[in-house]
Amino acid sequence: MALIDLIDANKKFDEKIVLSEANFSVNEGEKIAIIGKNGEGKSSLLKVLLGTLTLDSGRIIRQNEKSIAMLSQNVDFNTDLNVKDVIKQELSDIYTILEEYEKLHLKLEENPENKEYLKQMDLVMSLIESKDAWNIEAKINRVLKEFDLLKYIDRSICTLSGGEIRRVGLCILILKNPDILLLDEPTNHLDVYMTSFLENLLKESKMCVIFISHDRYFIDAIADKCIEIDNGKLSIFKGGYVNYLEKKAQILESLAKSHETLLKQLKSEEEWLKRGVKARLKRNEGRKERIFKMREEAKKNPGAIKRLKLEISRSMLKADNEKITNRKKMLFELKNVSKSMGEKILFKDFSARILQGERIAIVGKNGCGKSTFLKILLGQIQQDNGEIKCGEIRIGYFDQARSLVNSDKTLLEIFCPNGGDRVQVHNKNMHVYGYLKNFLFPKEFLDKSVSVLSGGEKNRVALALLFTQTYDVLVLDEPTNDLDIATINILEDYLLKFEGAILFVSHDRYFVDKIATKLYAFEKKDYINVLHTLYTEYLENEKEINEFDSFVSSLQIQNVNNTQKEKTNQKLSYKENEILKNHPEKIEILEKQIAKLNADLSNPEIYQKVGINQLSEELENLQKQLENLEKEYFMVLEKSENL
Repeated sequence: MALIDLIDANKKFDEKIVLSEANFSVNEGEKIAIIGKNGEGKSSLLKVLLGTLTLDSGRIIRQNEKSIAMLSQNVDFNTDLNVKDVIKQELSDIYTILEEYEKLHLKLEENPENKEYLKQMDLVMSLIESKDAWNIEAKINRVLKEFDLLKYIDRSICTLSGGEIRRVGLCILILKNPDILLLDEPTNHLDVYMTSFLENLLKESKMCVIFISHDRYFIDAIADKCIEIDNGKLSIFKGGYVNYLEKKAQILESLAKSHETLLKQLKSEEEWLKRGVKARLKRNEGRKERIFKMREEAKKNPGAIKRLKLEISRSMLKADNEKITNRKKMLFELKNVSKSMGEKILFKDFSARILQGERIAIVGKNGCGKSTFLKILLGQIQQDNGEIKCGEIRIGYFDQARSLVNSDKTLLEIFCPNGGDRVQVHNKNMHVYGYLKNFLFPKEFLDKSVSVLSGGEKNRVALALLFTQTYDVLVLDEPTNDLDIATINILEDYLLKFEGAILFVSHDRYFVDKIATKLYAFEKKDYINVLHTLYTEYLENEKEINEFDSFVSSLQIQNVNNTQKEKTNQKLSYKENEILKNHPEKIEILEKQIAKLNADLSNPEIYQKVGINQLSEELENLQKQLENLEKEYFMVLEKSENL
């Protein structure tokens, strides 16, 4: 039985059709991404599913006993409370169940045969299990730590920023563990490390998750179904984002030529993503293989760990030692630049040259100083010390372009202020409609006032304006926030063609991988590491180093004599001893199977014959099995070390 059925649903806001004879079902455990341009009604669809927005006609059927919760764009809490009290208030149902369990436990100690107490205990334990509420305090601490909120536990909620409050809301929903979780742009205000934690948590969760996101890696990692909303119609695509792109392109190919621009973008994105997915799978497989070898070598020679870790560290430290041997124009030169905020040193003694044509992504955790770095280059903030040389350069700032669209003028008046219907773009004279068509605007929009456009449409106008100007440098701070995927595609297309330099801050891994040719990675110890690598590759290397460190720690704990080991093993269950004995061989077999699948995915003769989707699904299943085996093995290993 479906958790939710939407049947012949219709919804309008004035003349805007949000749902038109819409039908779809939501099943247990499904992970569903909702895709569509801004203003098409994605958030409204979530509210319909939640029940806070009524349909004009049609039906929605929900299973009454199933819980449903939603993270919206705006989170509202009692501002008189601190973070700890807000969490306790929002999780009051869980605390009430746990209190009831304690009371029943005491009653059963006094009267263990009481059938009524036993019946009540079964019910209470079932509720605790369904909410995954055991050790709730430890779970709260872990989730707050992963979302960098533990330091605010005693702070009043009204002193937090909007992004921090939204992260508190996300933590609470995760801890509530509803049957159906609705998420509206959950990765907004999360850095890549928080996003990775959320991604893994949702993948492993039994919850049904329906989410809106512009993070394409996030969609592809989590979704087993994509629902596109367009002019009130729902189209259902099985599989993740790669499959959506492939099937959508096939549909557009059979339609009128007016979809030519969108089709070109979809095909380009599909090709890029498939290539990237295969490369990431191959890198991930290599990482797992190295770690497994490390475990085996470490049993014979613990010194091998240090050598392997050094190799990984060196691969990350691709320092920017390039000299200006070419004739590219130098836009900025930084010498020993430092900046602190209060007691916190953001970066220290940073030196670099920024040249014409470079595309530099500034990456790192929230609060590390990325936006501050941009503002220093823009001259909005002064560095503490060091020198910045900057020639006569023209800087384009995306936020400035956004402010220009708050106007009652029509699109024609904004783009052709001196009359006519021509616009100058990159030294090319174009008809204004021909240009705006690239930004998904139909011809009838030319006479529309900008004031009546949706937020997403205004963002596309701002982008179109930005690229009619001539700049040496574009500066973008989280440019993909509040943009839909279609608009991000347009932005990427123009950035890749832009001949000047691009400096941008972003947590969007996909966007960074696609645009950046260089990373300024804000790392620990007030250090900016300059690298020429994909962002996802950098993150995987970083993860590998962390796994090395964890393994070294576990080996140090494991350094006990044979007598102690024998005693420890005797304290483990039969099943746990079997896991310690047999899992390494099972892990090795799985890793070989995964290596073969990765080889097949790199061989066109095989993946074209078998099908890339089938091979990817097989690979994903094996990787899940491997993760489960490794998790079981190291859990028992850790237990044996602590006994």
